[in-house]
Amino acid sequence: MRSLIRENRDTRVDFFRGYALFCIFISHIPDHGFWIFTIQTFIFLAGYAAAIAYGRQYERNGWAYAAASLGLRAWNLYVVHIFMFVAFIAQVSWSAARFDNPAYLDETRVAEFLNEPYVAVLDALALRLQPAFMDILPLYIVVLLWFALLIPLLRYPWALLGVSGGVYLFVRITGFNLPTSSGTWFFNPLAWQSLFIIGAVVSHLGAEGRDRWLAGRWYLTAGAVATAMVGLLISAVWRVPGVFEAVPSPWAERIYFGIDKSGLHPARLLHFLAVAYLVSWLIPRDSRFALSWPAQPFTLCGQHGLMVFAMGVFLSFVGRLVMQELDASWWTQTALALAGWSVITAFAAANAWYDGAGRRPAAVPAVSERTIKVRQNAPAALAKPRPADSNAA
Repeated sequence: MRSLIRENRDTRVDFFRGYALFCIFISHIPDHGFWIFTIQTFIFLAGYAAAIAYGRQYERNGWAYAAASLGLRAWNLYVVHIFMFVAFIAQVSWSAARFDNPAYLDETRVAEFLNEPYVAVLDALALRLQPAFMDILPLYIVVLLWFALLIPLLRYPWALLGVSGGVYLFVRITGFNLPTSSGTWFFNPLAWQSLFIIGAVVSHLGAEGRDRWLAGRWYLTAGAVATAMVGLLISAVWRVPGVFEAVPSPWAERIYFGIDKSGLHPARLLHFLAVAYLVSWLIPRDSRFALSWPAQPFTLCGQHGLMVFAMGVFLSFVGRLVMQELDASWWTQTALALAGWSVITAFAAANAWYDGAGRRPAAVPAVSERTIKVRQNAPAALAKPRPADSNAA
């Protein structure tokens, strides 16, 4: 599998992006036990990767070219999202009819489409209708377009963080969000763009810039450890029923309902940044961890993120059907996680093999030693240009 992984890049980012995609696949299966091990890092890593790819384009070709590239990428994601939307509507509708369970339509918000499809089509094209599990690509599309406007500020990291942070504070204070056909976006893009921009700034600074800001400051490490531990306790309140019951009721409810995900609550943002800081310290850039055999499936999938995400959405709903219609035991949940991720990894490997074959240079025909000697000893007259033929066209 390692031969399929591109190593001329920061493979740590690929590994964590692959693990984030695995987490998305698991978290889209309701009541799956592995949910307690999931993390949310996708948008930060998307910003980190975008700064590498489009930041270089900006430096070489200017703002217009980089912005056009980001716009084209957003358009490609939009086309994929619309295709996935149609396929997901078909998958959920068939499942609801096959198992005579209309709850699938209501819980995934597909019923909104089926009730008034002639209106819902327009809402879907405008990203105003987002069924459950279909809200990540719209978020990604908006933050890419936002980054296209701000990419010149990559040269001025504090200014970029200031603009992004100002929008984030505006959203947190006012509660402003983009509308949908039945409410507002689950992932408020004007809040989550801050995590994307932070990832882009961290990437653009490079190792030297990050060391200048962060290295050698023991109090940052101590604060990150403390923040990560508190965040782990808060996360346990969300994820482990026993912990929720053990915490006094007012505090448990305040944690569970008050630290919102939609608007990227500051506690969530701070906890993620603390964990990211510690991980970057524990796994430096020159680490070979992402190429070790247990990490290779995640690293490979992280290098083919869009296809892996699409596959994960459809396979996660299959997992949901199995758990709700057949069996939801721990063994079944483990089998679903392993089987689903194995299928996704196999598709990523096939895609990597195809891409590698397309990039491989064509073989140059071998030249025999006798031919080389003949060419070297050829008369000089043969190398001179021949007079033009008067009958040439």
